Amino acid sequence: MKIGEQVLFDHSDNKVVVKKTHDINPEMHRAQMLRDAGCGQTGESRLVGSIPLNMIEEWCKEAGVKWSDTAARAEVVKRKILSGEFDKFRVWKGTY
Repeated sequence: MKIGEQVLFDHSDNKVVVKKTHDINPEMHRAQMLRDAGCGQTGESRLVGSIPLNMIEEWCKEAGVKWSDTAARAEVVKRKILSGEFDKFRVWKGTY
């Protein structure tokens, strides 16, 4: 959830920078509730995780992947979610 946005001017690079602030605690809490309820953990289709879009956007920027490249974006998300670093967003703990 976005909680703030600032527009700043970087004099050294002579460009405008938009600084966004997000609170990811609601998404982590949602994933915990889904995990505790056992949702998405059985059947053919599994709910792997609940990840905020702003976080996926940041991961894609880090990896140099365009948002429109859905296959590459899926690989970035898969790599990040299976890394263990973002385990709090996982609902189903299996591998895919």
